[in-house]
Amino acid sequence: MQLIIERNIYDTMLRAATAAMPLEACGLCGGKDGHVTRFYEVVNADASDEHFNMRPEDQFAAVKALRSEQLELLAIWHSHPATPARMSAEDLRLAYTPDIVYLIMSIADPATPVLRGFTVAEGRDSPVDIVVPTLSD
Repeated sequence: MQLIIERNIYDTMLRAATAAMPLEACGLCGGKDGHVTRFYEVVNADASDEHFNMRPEDQFAAVKALRSEQLELLAIWHSHPATPARMSAEDLRLAYTPDIVYLIMSIADPATPVLRGFTVAEGRDSPVDIVVPTLSD
């Protein structure tokens, strides 16, 4: 499986993650056919540096906007401000949405952010190939 994320979407996610430091940021990604063209930042209601909980009204507004734009929910995104871009035990436990990519952006080293994607089935994560085209692509 592959997920293509527009460069401007990646940059927006990175800005959101950096602005939320030292807390985790979160959001939803939409598009079509594995191509992310929209990002909706959602408030982390827990305001935590170790986990996130999307504020329901923001989450519903994002899903409504996706539907009105005839886009699909492709990914659930959050940042890891101080840990690697991997599914934590809590991330795996709370991965309820089937057929979705879970995106994690580590900014533990702000000079070299890392974005990784995973699908989850039966409590196990599998990597997803993430492609962010360069400006020259």
